[in-house]
Amino acid sequence: MAAARVYQHPETSDIAIPKVLFALSEPLRLGMVRMLVERGEVDSIELGPDLARSTLTHHTSLLRESGVVFVRAEGRKCMIRLREDDLEARFPGLIRTVLNGYPPAGGEEGDA
Repeated sequence: MAAARVYQHPETSDIAIPKVLFALSEPLRLGMVRMLVERGEVDSIELGPDLARSTLTHHTSLLRESGVVFVRAEGRKCMIRLREDDLEARFPGLIRTVLNGYPPAGGEEGDA
């Protein structure tokens, strides 16, 4: 039987604004964060069903290492959720502000 996967996450006090902002600076990752805000915890595959596994792993790892998401193994699944409470404690309003300033793909108003 294989050992359960264990993921390393920064402590709340170690979540740094430069790393969080870097993680949120890429539109694909920002879209992943938006999905987590809207849906809660999801299987990582749902964050990028059309992405190569290596690309998905790269982006989710960066989000995890920056402290934006929490990842846990559940059988063969890799479950991911936004660290909302931790991020709000460190940087109040940051996630909502960033998401409000970057509309969802295809959701921009004023396109005529």
